[in-house]
Amino acid sequence: MGGQKFSDFAPPSKCTDRPSAKKRLYQVWRGRNKFLCGGRLVFGPDAGSVLLSTVLIGGPALTFCIKMIFRISELDFLYGRIVLAGGFILTFLALSFLYMTAARNPGIVPRNNRPPVDFEVESVRSLDWASCGTPSFKIPRTKDVIVNGHTVKVKFCDTCLLYRPPRASHCSICNNCVQRFDHHCPWVGQCIGVRNYRTFFCFVTTSTVLCIYVFTFSLLNLLEKPGPLWRNMSDDTVSVSLIVYCFISVWFVGGLSVFHSYLVSTNQTTYENFRYRYDRKENPYNLGIGQNIKEIFFSKPVATRINFREWVNEADFHVQSISRKFSADFMRTHGKLDLELGVIGKDGKPFPGILQNLDYKGIEESLKKPKGGKVIIDPFFLPSDQDEKYTTGDSFTDEDRSEFSSERTSSAVLGR
Repeated sequence: MGGQKFSDFAPPSKCTDRPSAKKRLYQVWRGRNKFLCGGRLVFGPDAGSVLLSTVLIGGPALTFCIKMIFRISELDFLYGRIVLAGGFILTFLALSFLYMTAARNPGIVPRNNRPPVDFEVESVRSLDWASCGTPSFKIPRTKDVIVNGHTVKVKFCDTCLLYRPPRASHCSICNNCVQRFDHHCPWVGQCIGVRNYRTFFCFVTTSTVLCIYVFTFSLLNLLEKPGPLWRNMSDDTVSVSLIVYCFISVWFVGGLSVFHSYLVSTNQTTYENFRYRYDRKENPYNLGIGQNIKEIFFSKPVATRINFREWVNEADFHVQSISRKFSADFMRTHGKLDLELGVIGKDGKPFPGILQNLDYKGIEESLKKPKGGKVIIDPFFLPSDQDEKYTTGDSFTDEDRSEFSSERTSSAVLGR
């Protein structure tokens, strides 16, 4: 069955819309990100969790440093100052890596305003194709690409209207496709991708070292005091609290450090590890431990693919996801979809905007048959010669009602 190319639908010869205003890309971006400093800092939608992480890390660490300041006169001159300086340095590094991870573009893939131009417009639905919410579109759900001599399938994203790059995935929280998507970290409030994975790894490892550091020297503060240990613990509740807190925390951040060290050595992401299970099949991205570490930590930083500060036309970003704007109710019209003209009928003429936004479910509800009664027919949609056919007898089944409702809705819309 031959289809028409998307390019066959010519745009209107004249444009009656007013010129759209210029705005920065971050001002019209359809993702859920939060931007600061004019789009220079890119946070996730749950950026407030960065403040919580700051308190959880900085609170105990600064408490330890203040404790050491008060005890520095009791300790050896060099020992006390080295321990104090080490606490401040680790705290500064952990918080710095936290902010660098949370405020950086993780590798967001620029989304398209229109589907690929080479797809065909069809009226046939198929489960093997991405229909984008309407049977008029027929886009392959996946396509094959070659990575390191291996065939890898990449999927079509009907939200961003593009084929995702290898290892990319769409984050449902941020509503973006992200390169080398690892996971969405609730403690950082940001997606972890190709551009902020290094700082995330450094954040996790420095947090682990900081926990061990505070735990160790807080324990030494108790053991170095003369007298029974239990009495020293009752006299120094601050050190006891830090020991308990760090002991619990180190299992969490320490476990993450070990897990991500394994992922780095095998060149996997968290998403790939949980979804694909490369231990059961060959990992096309694994180049060996040495090359994997070099690729992740010592290779040239990946440049951003999107400039959130560039000037764009606001009207260009009002084209929403096809699957959301045109729901299954529109399938009954058997019309075709053109992103410039809207929904067009069998005669090739576009439907009026008011008809495109009608709620057809309400029409179907009016046809529902009450218990023990007859079908309620709206005379506006039903010709007089068919009124008797559908208002008498009890043989009008749910299947017949659905078929009739679809036919009547299509006739009413196309007739307009």
